[in-house]
Amino acid sequence: MAELTATRRRIFTRQRVSSLIRYAILIIVGFIMIYPLLWMVGSTFKNNNEIFSGMHIIPRNPTLSGYENAMKSYGGDIDLWKSMVNTYKIVIPKVLFTLFSATLTAYGFGRFEFKGKKFLFAVLMSTLFLPQVVLNVPQFLMYTRLGWVDSPLYLPLILTTLFATETYFVFLLIQFLRSIPRDLDEAAKIDGCNTFQTLIKVIVPMLMPALVSVGLFQFMWSNNDFMGPLLYINTPARYPATIYVKLSMDADTGFEWNRVLAVSLISIIPSLVVFFLAQKSFVDGISAGSLKG
Repeated sequence: MAELTATRRRIFTRQRVSSLIRYAILIIVGFIMIYPLLWMVGSTFKNNNEIFSGMHIIPRNPTLSGYENAMKSYGGDIDLWKSMVNTYKIVIPKVLFTLFSATLTAYGFGRFEFKGKKFLFAVLMSTLFLPQVVLNVPQFLMYTRLGWVDSPLYLPLILTTLFATETYFVFLLIQFLRSIPRDLDEAAKIDGCNTFQTLIKVIVPMLMPALVSVGLFQFMWSNNDFMGPLLYINTPARYPATIYVKLSMDADTGFEWNRVLAVSLISIIPSLVVFFLAQKSFVDGISAGSLKG
């Protein structure tokens, strides 16, 4: 009996030590990953000399000059808050249109049989291997002829998302859709639902974790998009935050890095908030989409 008790204690001790080691490694790796963000936050309260004097996070001589200067206008008719409003004039429609078009396209490929389906799906998937840089010149020429460049409605950036141009999102939804039993479609049909009613009342609620993932990806990618606004927006008053961050850097007089970092930090706060609020659904959607199908 004493030997059995001692064995259990040894097993319990090993498990405890193993758990402590795992948690220690996770904490160290987590700190290394989050350190750049912590350094960025701390550096918004430092001056240039202190920023380049070491890698410490906590400022020795805190100053609010970075945030005070961040509120000033450095682009003529544009300031930080106006640029953030412009950003979400682009981001919110892109997210909504992407969800709408990607869901319809995935529903068509995932639930219906039609002539040329395999060929069209192969063409769709092939666009995943086409880098955006290859498309920039022909797209710019096309949008210029259409008169969309510098549109007040940001047409080159928004309107294309109505046509399921983000292939990765369509593929993610198709993979998730394959895990939803077709029996649910048949049951909805027996209850009198037509094709679109089945989509709205049955498929979309089941797709919700994947849709959250799609929305978050598009939200973050659109927030971080620099090349699109740079190509298609010429009026300073319409610049989004990504362009404004670049405008806040003055190469003639030298960078006030606390100001640049403060502008960058304020501009990414909405993305951080949205991500952490939807984190659980985001992880569920990515996991389900990668494991099922």
